Amino acid sequence: MDRARGPKKATRNLLAIGRYGMTTTTDTTDVYAEQFFKWARILGRDCPAWLHPVRQAALAQFAERGFPTMRDEDWRHTNVAPVASTEFVPAQAHAAKVTPEQIQQFRLRGDDEAVMVFVNGYFAGHLSDVTTLPEGVRGMNLAEALAVDLPVVKEHFARLVKSQDNAFVALNTAFAQDGAVIDIPPDVVVETPIHLLFVATAEEQPVVAHPRNLIVAGDNSSFRVIEHYVALDQGVYFNNAVTELFTGDNLAGDHCKVIRESDQAYHIATLQMRQGRSNRITSQTICLGGALVRNDINPVLDGEGAESSLDGLYMLDGAQHTDNHLCVEHRSPHTSSRECFRGILDGKSRGVFCGRIIVRPGAQKTDAKQSNMNILLSGQAQIDTKPQLEILADDVKCTHGATIGQIDPDAIFYFRSRGIAEDAARNLLVYAFAREGLSSVQDERLRAQLEEVVLSRLPDGELLRGVV
Repeated sequence: MDRARGPKKATRNLLAIGRYGMTTTTDTTDVYAEQFFKWARILGRDCPAWLHPVRQAALAQFAERGFPTMRDEDWRHTNVAPVASTEFVPAQAHAAKVTPEQIQQFRLRGDDEAVMVFVNGYFAGHLSDVTTLPEGVRGMNLAEALAVDLPVVKEHFARLVKSQDNAFVALNTAFAQDGAVIDIPPDVVVETPIHLLFVATAEEQPVVAHPRNLIVAGDNSSFRVIEHYVALDQGVYFNNAVTELFTGDNLAGDHCKVIRESDQAYHIATLQMRQGRSNRITSQTICLGGALVRNDINPVLDGEGAESSLDGLYMLDGAQHTDNHLCVEHRSPHTSSRECFRGILDGKSRGVFCGRIIVRPGAQKTDAKQSNMNILLSGQAQIDTKPQLEILADDVKCTHGATIGQIDPDAIFYFRSRGIAEDAARNLLVYAFAREGLSSVQDERLRAQLEEVVLSRLPDGELLRGVV
């Protein structure tokens, strides 16, 4: 290659390869194209040959689409200009030294915990332990899986999520180097939660990481996975995560995602799930941190009798912005879904909830319910809620609803009449609302940990510990 042309021109020539035709890039996408060119050898090192065209196609799609703007319907309430305008540098493996003591506060169990720890997007083997997983269950980091060309990765990588539909998914597919690969064979029950702990540390420059997780569960299996994002320091960074979850028939699975990022961090993620026949998946999304957070959650009920239950809680303050974007697709008959997201907004924060239920032709006897409940604690807080139904079958039962309100003054009066101060009464009501949103978290220790975080974010929350 003629180096005199420079990395930008060379990369644009790379983007022109394939059936996508010539593409043009904006200034912001040029930065990532240049990074891709500079990191091409690193990205390709120890990677199978089949992955190279996948990466190149994803980068071409990102360059063609560019970052979404508020003119895009799916992003009309969320401005990603701060992400697009910040020149993030790729996080480097082992750039930060993290000790077991530093992450102990985020651990859920003792020696029996199956945990995979990632620091700034890269696997930290000295902090991880998957020896407690049942025989036959594989827990491996993506970089290692690619190095040995693990068949399950080749079979499933980028099969559910489509880069052409989401610029951030395209960016992740092009740059993803590490993440978790969980492979659960048929007829295996995994009783202990598998804890995926993503730890961010402050660096001299804003860094970007692209965690890529792949979870595959066979027929008649059972599992619980906790996807946990935390920060050791305050600082600006960007986590662009993608999780693909493939489940077979006749199984029970639980996925819980917790976001406790830095108050200056950006977190944009996609969870794509495929459900087989007669299986039940429960999912919780708990957002208690981050400056700008976007969660795309897309379950596809692709087998008769599949059930999906999606719950969420977002607690915002200051200028925080959180956007939960759900699309539940019913493809088969006799499927059911439940969605319930709760929001608590204070300060000048802004929340967005967009819940879309699609019932495909032939998906008769679908039963779908969706609700979004919000409490505004400040006159400057804002919530945009948009429940949607798209029904293409004629024998279904689908409902949706949304509420936006403030603390009930009658409830405050009730507490005050029994000698409880107004501020304490207010905190009790907010805590009760949040605790209800956490009730679906199955791991007791994680649920208790999150309840402590909620208490710590309430004014004088320490005073409530003796009451609750």
